[in-house]
Amino acid sequence: MEYRLLGRSGLKVPVLCFGVATFGGGTEFFRAWGATDVEEAKRLIGLCLDAGVNFFDTADVYSNGLSEQILGKAIEGKRHDLLISTKATFPMGKGPNDMGSSRFHLINSVEASLKRLGTDYIDIYHLHGFDALTPVEEALDTLNTLVRSGKVRYIACSNFSGWHLMKSLAVSERYGWARYVGYQGYYSLVGREYEWELMPLALDQGVGTLVWSPLGWGRLTGKIRRGAPLPETSRLHKASAEGPQVDDEYLYDVVDALDAVAKETGRSVPQVALNWLLQRPTVSSVIIGARNEEQLKQNLAAADFTLTAAQVAALDKASDRPPVYPYWHQRQFAVRNPPPVPIEK
Repeated sequence: MEYRLLGRSGLKVPVLCFGVATFGGGTEFFRAWGATDVEEAKRLIGLCLDAGVNFFDTADVYSNGLSEQILGKAIEGKRHDLLISTKATFPMGKGPNDMGSSRFHLINSVEASLKRLGTDYIDIYHLHGFDALTPVEEALDTLNTLVRSGKVRYIACSNFSGWHLMKSLAVSERYGWARYVGYQGYYSLVGREYEWELMPLALDQGVGTLVWSPLGWGRLTGKIRRGAPLPETSRLHKASAEGPQVDDEYLYDVVDALDAVAKETGRSVPQVALNWLLQRPTVSSVIIGARNEEQLKQNLAAADFTLTAAQVAALDKASDRPPVYPYWHQRQFAVRNPPPVPIEK
């Protein structure tokens, strides 16, 4: 398993990370993803470790803390061999302070996550979303204090706009505080908006990308094709409105291109889609999920090969979409605004 530095830090992470949002299934939304119990979780984690993947991602909001709880029980006796990433910001109660990035909520959230995980430190702690009501200085001062205390090793953020991330990095630099070394963002062959602003920012500022939903919210499993109904088990049945929207014809064109490369390589559609991400600038690790052991084995094998430049270019071309302003305008001045990845014509 290849390991890469996480942004401008000294921490090395495997190129694949196991996302455990499928642990628990404590709400209707998360049951559409999976409902792994402790014993199954132990088996899945064992498969990851056998493959060299020691990095596991969760969040307090996943099944209202149940995902963290199950992960904590499943890793008993193994904690110091692992990297654990978790998150806070989204509502964890009905009170007005049970959400956000205030000092009050973040300290409470860290303590609760540590208890559920059965550990005394978190390797990578994310703000799960941007809180426009809490001053950036308050959130970052709190995160810096948590790093200095040893309860958190590194900090990252997720789902921020470009200016949210850049402002946060500037504040950290101004005060000499711990800075975000990772950005967990949605990125896939059917969701390439990350490349427009966040990827250039990450390249410039040394922020490593941790990719969530790399199979386009379940669209790139190889089971969704023209004229075929959704598979019986798919998060798209109940959760499609919550996730990224993708035009059907565009999706089918991308799947056609994936099919062609899959035949050339002897690999599956999801393996090709995951491997494509491993070739992208800024990507430190791709977060994979799995409902069962066979699915996990298939996803882990995505790091066992490397697409050729021609195969990557074919997938780039099939999945490219006209960007929104000002990015389409900047493409017209590419001689002075080179894109982070080539634009295939």
